[in-house]
Amino acid sequence: MVWSLIRRRRAAPGLPVPGRCTADRHVLTTQRLLLFTPRNRLDVAAALAACADAEAQRWLGTQADRVLPDPGVRRALLRRRPAGDDGRRVPRQLAEPFVPGADDPMLLVCVRRSDLSYAGALELEPASGEMGGWLAPACRGQGLGAELFRAGLALAHTHVGLTTVRAGAEPGNAASRRALTRAGLVPDAAPRRHTLPDGRVVDAVWHRHDTATASRCH
Repeated sequence: MVWSLIRRRRAAPGLPVPGRCTADRHVLTTQRLLLFTPRNRLDVAAALAACADAEAQRWLGTQADRVLPDPGVRRALLRRRPAGDDGRRVPRQLAEPFVPGADDPMLLVCVRRSDLSYAGALELEPASGEMGGWLAPACRGQGLGAELFRAGLALAHTHVGLTTVRAGAEPGNAASRRALTRAGLVPDAAPRRHTLPDGRVVDAVWHRHDTATASRCH
């Protein structure tokens, strides 16, 4: 298994260059973002730190055991850079390699290409074609949500071979709905009830995107 999916380009020090996708690991780039399957537990912890604040959890409803409650810990994780990219030693526990589970949703951690800071994450459930994602507090309100979801469409349509992608958002979540629309998804049906991971039942407007030319990257 190749864990080092990011190589450096001599002409642009510090700018990550994605490696090749493999059967269970993926890499994508957008204009401002780099997304990749987490290489270690630091990547996963930073992805969870990016969505643990109250504003994000209002909409995401993550299971309690996956929410990092300490704001100081969240800030410390988001100040780090992917392992080896900021010269700091990663604590042993966070340096352990991350192995994607065969039945788990695909998780891609997201970093800014400009400074390698953790920016959020993207999730895709291959069995249902459902996509979700989030941005760290410092990355919101900058148009990165549409960029994140466009990457999700590319992952689904050209890496995983899905012809249809769906994503839900509460009617009052204007930022997410705007990002989904700008990414190219369209509302699919009237709002209907949806159960979040923490058990809350909310109204959700589902959006979808279809393609007739789905393909796989490996």
